Amino acid sequence: MHNSKNFIPFSFLILIFRFSNALDCSSPPKVIDVNQSGQGGSFTTIQSAIDSIPVTNTQWTHIRISAGTYTETVFIAKNRPCIFLEGAGSSSTIVQASNHDTMSTSPTLTSLAEDIIAKDITFQNTYNNPGFAHANAVGILPALAAKVEGDRSAFYNCAFKGVQDTLWDRSGLHYYNNCYIQGAIDFIFGDGQSIYEKCTINVTTGIDGPIIDGVITAQKRESMDSTTGFVFKECTISGTKWKAELGRAYGPYSRVIIANSYLSDIVRPEGWSTWGKSEENLVYVEVNNTGSGANNPNRVKWMKTLSEDELKSFLDISYVDIDGWIAKQRKANNF
Repeated sequence: MHNSKNFIPFSFLILIFRFSNALDCSSPPKVIDVNQSGQGGSFTTIQSAIDSIPVTNTQWTHIRISAGTYTETVFIAKNRPCIFLEGAGSSSTIVQASNHDTMSTSPTLTSLAEDIIAKDITFQNTYNNPGFAHANAVGILPALAAKVEGDRSAFYNCAFKGVQDTLWDRSGLHYYNNCYIQGAIDFIFGDGQSIYEKCTINVTTGIDGPIIDGVITAQKRESMDSTTGFVFKECTISGTKWKAELGRAYGPYSRVIIANSYLSDIVRPEGWSTWGKSEENLVYVEVNNTGSGANNPNRVKWMKTLSEDELKSFLDISYVDIDGWIAKQRKANNF
C-alpha cells in the first residue's frame, strides 16, 4: 500500500539551525602514531593519544594505529572533535573490551564529538562471544562495541562485533561505508540519521553461540517531525543458524529503509515488529532488494511504500551529507 503521511521533507530553517555553527576543522592534519611497542616516541594506547589532543581542538588530528590487538576502551569526549582514527586494516587493528550490563558503561568505543572519522579498525565487545569464554558470563547481556552520537561521524572499512546492542547509533548525522556489523539482538539501534552503504550485516552469536531468533535494527525516531532514520543501501544481510527480523520499533515513529540490497534466508517471513507501537506511525520500507529473504509475501501488511521522490530523498547521500561534510573530511585527510 502507499502511505506517505510520515514523510517529512527537510526545511530550510532546520538546516540553518543545525549547521550554522558547524565546526570547520583546519588542515593539514597533525599526525600521532600509536604502536604497542612504543617505538619512535609513539603512544602505546589509543586513549593516551586521544588524551594528548587539546580540548576544543579545531585542527584535524590523524591518529595512525599500528596493527595489533588493543585491549582498552576508547572515549572521545564531546570537546575533542576533528579526530581521524586509522588502523592498518580491520583484520589487523583490533580494539576490544568486555564491559557489559548497561548501554552507557559497556561500549568499547564511545564517540561523543563532532567530526570524527574511523577507518580500517575493528571495534568489538567480547563479553557475549562464546569464543572468549569469560568466566563471569551469565547469559547474553547488553555489551556494546560502539556508541556514536556526534554529528558528522564517518566510518570506512570498519568492523563492529558484538551480540546484543553492538552498535548504538544514538544521534547525529552518520555515514558507514563498507563496514561489517555483527550481532544478534537489536544490534544496530538508536536515533541516528544514518546511511549504511555497501555494508555487511551478519546475524550471529559466534560459531558456538546459542541458536536464537534475533532482531537487526531498533530505530528510535520519536516524533513525526524528526528527520532521523536508518538507511541501508547496497548492503548484504546474512547470518548463520537462525532467523532474524529486519527491525522492531524502539521509538513510536521508528524508520528504516532497506534498498538495493541482498537479503539471505535468515530474514524472518514477517520481516518487522511493532514492539507494541502503533503500526500506522512506523516507516519500514524495502525496495529493489534481491535474495531469498527479500520480497516475501508474508511480510507485515503495514510496511510503507514511498513515492519516487520520497525514496530518492533518503537514498541520496544528501540525507546525511547535507552541507558536503563527507567530501570535506576526505579531502582534508587525503583519502
